[in-house]
Amino acid sequence: MKRRIYWLMPDLASARRVMHDLVQARVDAAHIHFAGPEGADMRGLHAANVWQTSDLVHAAESGLLIGSLVGVVVGLAAALLFPIVGDGPQWEMAVALAVLGGLFGAWSSSMIGISIPSPRLARFQSAIASGQVLLMVDLPRARVADIEALLESAHPEARFAGEERQVPVFP
Repeated sequence: MKRRIYWLMPDLASARRVMHDLVQARVDAAHIHFAGPEGADMRGLHAANVWQTSDLVHAAESGLLIGSLVGVVVGLAAALLFPIVGDGPQWEMAVALAVLGGLFGAWSSSMIGISIPSPRLARFQSAIASGQVLLMVDLPRARVADIEALLESAHPEARFAGEERQVPVFP
């Protein structure tokens, strides 16, 4: 598991300098994400994508769980009440419908979740709308203190905005 630290930069120029310093400190660019105001020129920055800015992952997980449960219930009813071959229950049908229900649930929920802003970033919306740039860095626990010290010393204009303790490795 990794930790995600949040920093607010006052402008894009500051964000570009931070990006350069983080890459020089050997932080993988794939783990550095910036979210800026709508229409901002994010050239030179690793802009946050839907994995960071939407509720996609949570929605897909919820859809998988709910779809699988509904699939199991429907599959058990179908297996017990409507056997295809013979008079005995068709347990394979319950398993197949659970898998199909889970896949359909994950797909349909992710279509909704991709359009919902991430609740994790809701507290930063007013700062981003006012022109600030949000930095999200996913780090191993051992590197968090070093990177925070680097940002504090090299970028006094930046403001520490929080930390999430458990960020999955993917995404």
